Amino acid sequence: MMTKSLNRRRTDGDATRERLLEAGGELFAADGYATTTAKAVAARAEVSLSLIHYYFGSREGLYQAVLIEAHRRLVDLDDLRRIAESSLSATAKLRAMIGGLVRQATRRQLGWHIHVLAKEVFAPSGHFPVLFQAEVIAKLSIVKQILSDITAIPADDPALVRCVVSVVAPCTMLLLGARGAPGPLDQTRRMPRKVVITHLHSFAIAGLGAIASEHGRRDQVPSR
Repeated sequence: MMTKSLNRRRTDGDATRERLLEAGGELFAADGYATTTAKAVAARAEVSLSLIHYYFGSREGLYQAVLIEAHRRLVDLDDLRRIAESSLSATAKLRAMIGGLVRQATRRQLGWHIHVLAKEVFAPSGHFPVLFQAEVIAKLSIVKQILSDITAIPADDPALVRCVVSVVAPCTMLLLGARGAPGPLDQTRRMPRKVVITHLHSFAIAGLGAIASEHGRRDQVPSR
């Protein structure tokens, strides 16, 4: 009986924490970190204000948890590991990674996670270092290894860091364009997904091939 009661409390607690994350994510996405109050989040989640402090310690702790959850929804670490550990070639792994980001950016209805991350990019709150430590470092390591496998450039080489930026930046811009910015970004995200994925992948492979050749690592990076 005690075990069942304890499990029930844990289940209820998980559900309450999830409601607060969802409510916080929706409000931070709509109004931004600076203007969203803990009281407003609690009201939207229909829970006591004290529960924000119980589960997250503070409004700041809640926002950090929202940022981490937003990044997980954008790029799931387990999914990224499955790609990296698959039998696909390194270039096919890169295409799968790009494909995941393009699918996020071209959804008809965007989740709050994209808007929260975009707001953090355009109006930094000072909480990004927490997100970087919790989520970005591990994912970045996997991406660097995939690019290293493609180019034969060591993962700790500064040139490979620049390659990461060059490969990820177009996908990031496409995600930012998903927020409704007019012009080429919006036009691109309205194109067929396969076309966009193929273009970004081909562009990335060509650039990686040029850098690999420049470093004398490989005469040519395979296109597939």
